[in-house]
Amino acid sequence: MARQIIIGLLLCFLLQPEGKAQEDETPYAVTAATSIGYGRYNVMDTYLTPGSKISFQGGGMRILDERMKLTHLASSRISRQQLFNMDISLTDNGAGTTNTLNGFADYSIGYHYRFKPIDNLVLLAGASAHLMAGFVYSTKASNNPASVKADLDLNISAMALYHLSIRNYPLTLRYQVESPFVGMLFSPHFGQSYYEIFDQGNSSGIVPFTSFHNKQAMKNYLTIDFPIGKIMVRAGYLNSLYYLNVNGIQSHIISNSFTIGIVKEFVSFGGKHIKQQSRYKSAYY
Repeated sequence: MARQIIIGLLLCFLLQPEGKAQEDETPYAVTAATSIGYGRYNVMDTYLTPGSKISFQGGGMRILDERMKLTHLASSRISRQQLFNMDISLTDNGAGTTNTLNGFADYSIGYHYRFKPIDNLVLLAGASAHLMAGFVYSTKASNNPASVKADLDLNISAMALYHLSIRNYPLTLRYQVESPFVGMLFSPHFGQSYYEIFDQGNSSGIVPFTSFHNKQAMKNYLTIDFPIGKIMVRAGYLNSLYYLNVNGIQSHIISNSFTIGIVKEFVSFGGKHIKQQSRYKSAYY
């Protein structure tokens, strides 16, 4: 029953209509940013290391694509944000005797209500639907060499945007935090092989309900946007925390990455990207 409720909430969230446009026909710009990053990863999964909580550490790369746009909901006080992330890392056990290859992809779509308590400061609060899939593969494990990850969550999300100028040089600071409060995921039981699940049909309990009692996760994202010539550059820091304790398996994935990328804004008409230098409304700037 819990799974059906979660799926229903996610579908309602994702398919929510934006309603009719207001009298103001000024087009809404899409703020799009694509960044690449490098950072350190700390991975632990007792499914791969039965009887011990060995942490594997190493470096990894990520690609992050973000898009924000105002909607017509609540008289244009609600904006939509989409985030797509892919990362891959190679970690070892410290002694260099065992390595893990880790890869993840996740997508989220969120809606935020916007407040402007003072000039130059915008506060946003809302929720997002988040989907993640990935793997942790051990180069030395024999019986169960890989741990597959697949999560579906509803997240609490909040953001602050602050615009300032230093000697007429514009800067935009952003801090965002996201954390899941309800969801479900795929997880075998401790010691259970994927052969048992998919070939023998022993699938009882492999899609458990998750909340704060068995999963704690958080993403902290700090960025600064600044122009270099005619290009808007985004530099950022992403801290990702993921702790799990389900079906007798404990795991964590911790990463700290520095990112750099390019920001652009466009207005989309009929699938075509048309630049609007002065007549559009931005969700970000």
